[in-house]
Amino acid sequence: MNSLQRPFHAYGMELEYMIVDARTLDVLPVADGLIRAAAGEYVNEVEFGPMAWSNELAAHVVEVKNLTPVPELSSLLPLFEKEIRRIGEALAPFGAVLMPTGMHPWMDPARDTRLWPHGNREIYEAYDRIFSCSGHGWANVQSAHLNIGFGGDEEFARLHAAVRILLPILPAIAASSPIVEGRITGFLDTRLEYYRNNQKRVPSITGEIIPERVFSRHEYEDVILARNYADIAPFDPAGILRHEWLNSRGAIARFDRSAIEIRVLDVQECPLADFAVAAMISAALKACVAERWAGFSEQASQEVGPLAALFLDVIREGEATVIEDEVYLALFGFPGKRATAAELWRHLAGAAVSGYPDPGDEIHAAMERILAEGPLARRIIRAIGGDFSRNSLERVYRGLCGCLSAGLPFSGRD
Repeated sequence: MNSLQRPFHAYGMELEYMIVDARTLDVLPVADGLIRAAAGEYVNEVEFGPMAWSNELAAHVVEVKNLTPVPELSSLLPLFEKEIRRIGEALAPFGAVLMPTGMHPWMDPARDTRLWPHGNREIYEAYDRIFSCSGHGWANVQSAHLNIGFGGDEEFARLHAAVRILLPILPAIAASSPIVEGRITGFLDTRLEYYRNNQKRVPSITGEIIPERVFSRHEYEDVILARNYADIAPFDPAGILRHEWLNSRGAIARFDRSAIEIRVLDVQECPLADFAVAAMISAALKACVAERWAGFSEQASQEVGPLAALFLDVIREGEATVIEDEVYLALFGFPGKRATAAELWRHLAGAAVSGYPDPGDEIHAAMERILAEGPLARRIIRAIGGDFSRNSLERVYRGLCGCLSAGLPFSGRD
């Protein structure tokens, strides 16, 4: 993605999807065939004007992204919907469809994983050699990445301070991975439970998911990136992984594109839902950066420990998480000493909804659905209704595939 500039004046989105057998919904590792059919050769990325499809580590995953930053998030929605339709048509000859959500509900990664075998495979081979990538935390994790641009240290500092305090509650609106290996896991966001543990061999790469209190490029490179590079060096003497993307915190600074990339979002049932989530996040961050509820110094002073503890609660309980930290709630101007994550998001959503004053606006309507019915993970559990048989799971996840292809939200009550 090209360079992004100025907070909230440049956005990028990246959405990852599973490729599955249209008949069985088992993962189908044909991403290379899909991209070859579109590009005429095996490449890592194929471009369609401002948009692109690209590979990921696992050969059953394809990523859709915008190549050119845009000043308005909502302008990207029709572009992503168009690419989903284009991919759906291209997958038909393979007998395949796209499946949304953060994790495949019955994939066996030890049996089903095939790493991308073409360009950049040396990167994936390095990860596999160091961390063993035939596991859920690598081969069965599909996310949405929201990129928000900044220009210079001052803008980075203010945006990073706001992102750090908002990160713990993002799974309350974005969790979509409650089912793994055919069973409910006890986490609404199981993807993040695997994600935070998948690189324990080199703990500094992920840290505590919540980034450290660093507010300049020099400080970030000195405190976070230099530690990452030093700790990976004994396992990666050729320096293959010595890049900013090695850092796996829940939000990472991409100085190469002047953006902060938020990584704790599970992909939703359709791009409309992803952009509803992104709109709520962007609006809340705008309010924080503008010091609507708390000053920069108050935001920047928040230590990693309490934020990380709240994050762990939210990946388990989602919107039902009870927050009793008065200092934290005060950062967002919440008028009370106790709140569920759902109540806090309804408070924060006032800023988002004000940007979509027309109740008929589809992004507004999608935001209201998430706030009223809970994150997708909650709606999936509701739709399953306690029946975790393969037939029941197939019924629900086939419905989710249909939502993706049609661009429609999933209720779980239908």
